[in-house]
Amino acid sequence: MTNAFTRPVPLESALLTIDVQEDFAGQIPGTWECVPAMRRVVDAYRQHGLPIVHVVRLYLLDGSNADLCRREVRGVVTPGSDGAELVGKLKPDGSVGLNAGALLNGELQELRKNEWAMYKPRWDAFHGTPLEEHLRKRGVTTVSVVGCNFPNCPRATIFGASMRDFRINIFVDAISGVYDKGLEELGNIGVAMMRSEECMDWLGR
Repeated sequence: MTNAFTRPVPLESALLTIDVQEDFAGQIPGTWECVPAMRRVVDAYRQHGLPIVHVVRLYLLDGSNADLCRREVRGVVTPGSDGAELVGKLKPDGSVGLNAGALLNGELQELRKNEWAMYKPRWDAFHGTPLEEHLRKRGVTTVSVVGCNFPNCPRATIFGASMRDFRINIFVDAISGVYDKGLEELGNIGVAMMRSEECMDWLGR
């Protein structure tokens, strides 16, 4: 349950999309089905000119930059591959591709005005990345989250945001793999929850 300290502030918010990439969407159950809901939220943020950061993973072929439990993974979200690209329906422009070299170098890639891609080396999008600084510079107090595979990267990112005193809002139908106990735990740390259809009204038409 939210309170005065945790209640999201819509027009001070940024949207994080987590790991919504072709390979993951094709392999993680329920992700493709969530893409229309993700798109509704992305469109609402674009219409309001609010910041969007598409957070991605990129696994080198030798696995050396992957989490220990993923070191044996090969040929998934390989830098420069079609499978590493953002799902087409979330791209601001179908011709825009990820610049793997810049992303792996720790740079945020601007995709359009107020919209970027960013590589994260671990589950939590704040760990070892410039994300917090990037958001603070833009006056962001609230992060909204959509994405792929709640038990791993979305959940870790939500807790990472909480540890950095961001207010948090999630769109439950726009995150694959959500489960009741996990949502209960998020409620216990003041995370707000809504459905994608509510986003436009929440931001203010």
